[in-house]
Amino acid sequence: MTVWMPLGIAMGLPFGVVFKNIALGLPIGMATGSAIAGFLNARAKSQGLIVPE
Repeated sequence: MTVWMPLGIAMGLPFGVVFKNIALGLPIGMATGSAIAGFLNARAKSQGLIVPE
């Protein structure tokens, strides 16, 4: 999650520039980063790659 959130924000900021509203790019980026992180986490769980606590 800590890797994908900044990457998602970096991907969302250009959308904010295109829409002439940088503040719009931050939520788009956070949603994108969360979606990527959630997908990768679910995939790792299904493959048994997560170490149990």
